[in-house]
Amino acid sequence: MVLLHWCLLWLLFPLSSRTQKLPTRDEELFQMQIRDKAFFHDSSVIPDGAEISSYLFRDTPKRYFFVVEEDNTPLSVTVTPCDAPLEWKLSLQELPEDTSGEGSGDLEPLEQQKQQIINEEGTELFSYKGNDVEYFISSSSPSGLYQLDLLSTEKDTHFKVYATTTPESDQPYPELPYDPRVDVTSLGRTTITLAWKPSPTASLLKQPIQYCVVINKEHNFKSLCAVEAKLSADDAFMMAPKPGLDFSPFDFAHFGFPSDNSGKERSFQAKSFPKLGRHVYSRPKVDIQKICIGNKNIFTVSDLKPDTQYYFDVFVVNVNSNMSTAYVGTFARTKEEAKQKTVELKDGKVTDIFVKRKGAKFLRFAPVSSHQKVTFFIHSCLDAVQIQVRRDGKLLLSQNVEGIQQFQLRGKPKAKYLIRLKGNKKGASVLKILATTRPTKQSFPSLPEDTRIKAFDKLRTCSSATVAWLGTQERNKFCIYKKEVDDNYNEDQKRREQNQCLGPDIRKKSEKVLCKYFHSQNLQKAVTTETIKGLQPGKSYLLDVYVIGHGGHSVKYQSKVVKTRKFC
Repeated sequence: MVLLHWCLLWLLFPLSSRTQKLPTRDEELFQMQIRDKAFFHDSSVIPDGAEISSYLFRDTPKRYFFVVEEDNTPLSVTVTPCDAPLEWKLSLQELPEDTSGEGSGDLEPLEQQKQQIINEEGTELFSYKGNDVEYFISSSSPSGLYQLDLLSTEKDTHFKVYATTTPESDQPYPELPYDPRVDVTSLGRTTITLAWKPSPTASLLKQPIQYCVVINKEHNFKSLCAVEAKLSADDAFMMAPKPGLDFSPFDFAHFGFPSDNSGKERSFQAKSFPKLGRHVYSRPKVDIQKICIGNKNIFTVSDLKPDTQYYFDVFVVNVNSNMSTAYVGTFARTKEEAKQKTVELKDGKVTDIFVKRKGAKFLRFAPVSSHQKVTFFIHSCLDAVQIQVRRDGKLLLSQNVEGIQQFQLRGKPKAKYLIRLKGNKKGASVLKILATTRPTKQSFPSLPEDTRIKAFDKLRTCSSATVAWLGTQERNKFCIYKKEVDDNYNEDQKRREQNQCLGPDIRKKSEKVLCKYFHSQNLQKAVTTETIKGLQPGKSYLLDVYVIGHGGHSVKYQSKVVKTRKFC
C-alpha cells in the first residue's frame, strides 16, 4: 500500500510545485482538504467524497486518478457534463510491484516508475458518451489506482466529478420521490403554477435541501450544472483556468492565439487575454431564469409572455454539499390574449399544443395544393381531449382522443379545415398534432390497435421476466426500458407516470434494456418477445416500450409492472 501511494505521488509530482498529500477518507484530513479549495486546483487527484469542478478544452483529453486503498471496497464515480456531451472511461491501473534489480528494497527511479504507469493502458471498467449524468458503481472493488479519462469533441466545456468509497453513508445527491414529474397546476396569460412531490432527503434523511426552478424557451435541462454553464456562457473566458503548470501551450489556440510553427518559445502578454479571449467566447445573452425558492414544492412563475411555450425544470439541492438532482421537467404554453388566436398548421409538421383544463384551442389547416385525402395524427400526452374537425363549416369528425390516433378524411379542392380541441375536467392537456395531405411522409410511427405489453407469468424467474408486444407492417425501431418500483406501485401511480410525449432520451442509460427493429406483412405474426435478465428476486419492475418513427417522434406503449419470483 505504501508503494501505491508513492506511485501516485510520483505520477502527479510534475503537476504542482508544492508538496501535497493524497486525499483519503481520513475524516480530519478530508475536512481540511475540502475547506482548502486551492488544495485541488489543477490537481489530477480526485478526493474521496467531495465533488470537484473542472474544464475541458475541445479535443484535448484530461486524466484524473483515484485511489482505492483496500480490496473489496465499495466504489462510486459520477460524472456530470455541463453544456456539452462528454466521452469518458474509467480504468483500473495495474501498478508495478517489483523492487529494484539489486533487491535492496529501494523503489525504482521516479521517471522509470512514471513512464511505466503512463504506458500501461489498464483494464477498462466503464465508458460512456453523451450529456447525461452517468455513474459507475461497484459494491466490491479491488485496491489500486483508478484512472478517469475525459474528452469533449464538441466544444470547450466544464464538468463535475464525484467519487467515493463510502456511497451508502455519503448520499450527497438528494433523492427524488417515486413520482419525479413536475406538474402544471394553473395556467394564465402571464403566469404558470408548478408543483412537484417533495424529496425524501428532507423528510427521511433530515438533510437541509432547497429547490431551484429554471425557466427557458428552448429545452429541458438534465443537470443544474448545465443550467449554470448556460447562464455563464457569455463569461466563459473568465471562468477558464489561468495559464499555469497544468496549462499546455496547445490550449491557447482555443482562445484565439495563432499556432506557432516556428519552433521558437511563445511569448504571452497579459494585455492580450481579454481582447482575444473575449472575442472567441462572446455569445448572445441567454434567455433563461434560475430561481431558488427554499423548501417549498409549489411555485408560480410570473412575468411570462402570453401564448408562448416555456420549459420548466426543478432541481433539489443539498444545502450542505451544494450537490443537486434533476426532476423530470415539463413544458407548457401560456394562455392566449383575450382574443382567441387560431394556430396555423403546416402540412407535414408536428405542432405542440397545450390546452388548459376545460379550455379550448382552435387550429386551422389550409393545404396549399389540391388533395384527395387529408390525415390528422393526434398524440394526447396526458389526459384525453375532444377533437372536432370542420371542413368549410361542415362537421366531419367529433371524437375523444387518448394516446395516439389517426383520422383520414376525404379531401376537397381549396378546402379549409378548422380543428377544435377541448380539454377535459381532470386537468390540462398536452398533445402533438400533425396534419398532412401526404400520409406516407408523416413522422409519427405506425401503431397496432393494441399497445399493451403482455407478461408471461409461467416464464417468470427470480432474475428474469419475458414479455411480448405487437408491431405493424411498417418497419419501426422499438426500445424497451426497465425501472425498479415499490411493491405497492399501482395503476393510479402508473397513470401519473411522466408525460407520454417525453421520449426515451429522458431515461437513464442504466434503465435501457435493448433496441430492435421488427415488422411483419402478416399482422397476426407482427409480435415480438423479449426476456429481460439481470433482475433481483422478489422485486417489482416497471417496463416501458417506445416505438420510434422515421422522423424521430416516439410513442410509449402502455406501461407494465412485473414482479420476479422470490424463490426459485
